[in-house]
Amino acid sequence: MLYLLWNVGLLLVCTLMESSSATLSPAGINYEVVALMEIKKALHDPYNVLDNWDVNSVDPCSWRMVTCSFDGYVSSLALPSQSLSGTLSSGIGNLTNLQFVLLQNNAISGHIPDVIGKLQKLQTIDLSNNKFEGEIPTSFGDLKNLNYLDVSYNNLSGTLPKISARAFKVLGNPLNCNQGSENNCSAVYPEPLSFPPDSLTDQPGVARKSRRVVVAFVASFGASFFVIVAMALLLWWRYRHNQQIFFDVNEHCYPEVCLGHLKRYTFKELRTATDHFSSKRILGKGGFGVVYKACLNNGTVVAVKRLNDYNAVGGENQFQTEVELISLAVHRNLLRLLGFCSTESERLLVYPYMPNGSVASRLKDSIYGRPVLDWPRRKNIAQGTARGLVYLHEQCDPKIIHRDVKAANILLDEEFEAVVGDFGLAKLLDHRDSHVTTAVRGTIGHIAPEYLSTGQSSEKTDVFGFGILLLELITGQKAMDFGRGANQKGVVMLDWVRKLHQEGKLNLMVDKYLKNNFDQIELEEMVKVALLCTHFNPSHRPKMSEASRMLEGDGLAEKWEASQKLETPKNRAFEHTPQRYSNYVEESSLVEPMELSGPR
Repeated sequence: MLYLLWNVGLLLVCTLMESSSATLSPAGINYEVVALMEIKKALHDPYNVLDNWDVNSVDPCSWRMVTCSFDGYVSSLALPSQSLSGTLSSGIGNLTNLQFVLLQNNAISGHIPDVIGKLQKLQTIDLSNNKFEGEIPTSFGDLKNLNYLDVSYNNLSGTLPKISARAFKVLGNPLNCNQGSENNCSAVYPEPLSFPPDSLTDQPGVARKSRRVVVAFVASFGASFFVIVAMALLLWWRYRHNQQIFFDVNEHCYPEVCLGHLKRYTFKELRTATDHFSSKRILGKGGFGVVYKACLNNGTVVAVKRLNDYNAVGGENQFQTEVELISLAVHRNLLRLLGFCSTESERLLVYPYMPNGSVASRLKDSIYGRPVLDWPRRKNIAQGTARGLVYLHEQCDPKIIHRDVKAANILLDEEFEAVVGDFGLAKLLDHRDSHVTTAVRGTIGHIAPEYLSTGQSSEKTDVFGFGILLLELITGQKAMDFGRGANQKGVVMLDWVRKLHQEGKLNLMVDKYLKNNFDQIELEEMVKVALLCTHFNPSHRPKMSEASRMLEGDGLAEKWEASQKLETPKNRAFEHTPQRYSNYVEESSLVEPMELSGPR
């Protein structure tokens, strides 16, 4: 056994050394660290988003706004909407493995470095809404793998060079565009923006560990032996542990086997409990499965979520995500997972039954003549949801980002207490990390602008979703009900609410089925909290703990006053950024819309 571990460990270390040493000079200096520090030095960073970039580090893969490929090279530099100014250093030319450069919505000036044209792996460059000047480097035409280029709304001049990108945007610049040329400014349209796949961007931890092992090996050969053995044992244990949890289980396995507080049910048991998955038992449907009302042998009523096809794209990931994350997070305002079933052809999740359904379904009750959710219950739902999200963001370690906060995913128990459900899109995030970059998923109308444009999600994207939820509670409308009741076809709910708030017509946005039975002061407070949570700049949104306190009126006046100062033309961070959410929706054909259904 020890001999096997030694061979596995030695092979692992050799592989890690080979992948990491390419970025090290003979003196042990990481060229990518030097390049990134040159970039940091040339930028003015008012909010210290780059404060963990350390020149003494041998591993930039753990830095904020930096993403590494599986083999440990910097593949993405994403600093959008961070209020950065200064210039872009030519040191970026030394990041030879870059695939994505996202610097939009800042105030970076100066010339665009010509050396960017030497980064042959580049696929996406977005420098829009900055203050770049001079000419677009002709070297951009040498980027054969470039799919998307956006330099719109800068101060670029000169003649538009020949660009080989399949899609690019140059609007809002005093460029000389020859009408007869191949690259006619008026004839350029963007295609969907592509982002690093999850398999690359969700691996910074792997690269970080690999570099640390290399450092340990160089420091002491003797110590590295124990590190190798420990890592091999850890990998072996995790393999066995994952097999225990997610190994296919047939009907003949022991039904009482429990993993922590989770019970493993047999398929036969759940099939009987749902009357062979009768259509009369259906509580709701979503993108990944159908939820049934079920009665177990002991008389307990539960909700059973049956995945449509767990072998489909994302199906197995969603199953494992819900089992792992919901079992980690235990709070009265979070949906509790009772157990699961895993067979060769089926994946099922078992939850407590929520007799009052989802917030989305209850907001429709008035349409069907059922009792409407009154104002006190709506405010209580908002507060309960906030408490659940505060727990995920600030009391879990690692923190959990839900990524799909909306009325359809907030469930109501027998006391109408809010329960946050459906963790199929959730992500774990270390408290030292600012974001995770993935393919954009979620529900249009609830997705934060920065997630739409960059693929970066953080706890602030959940805050945005919470703000939209507050508006759903106030208006009784869906986020994408285009101006229903506002006589403004084509305006999404957030834009409509902003307009009514500016005009001082708050009463026009309140759900008509409340029949004016609401507290005017509480309405004004909830609208302000919603608008603060849906600010276009994520750094200006409150934390969930702040939003929770502000719903009680604590600190709201000060936060609102500060936000109004930021909205002045002089201080606004995004001078050219579209301030209508519908603009982001219309321009973002990159979104993979998903309706994930929790138990209703």
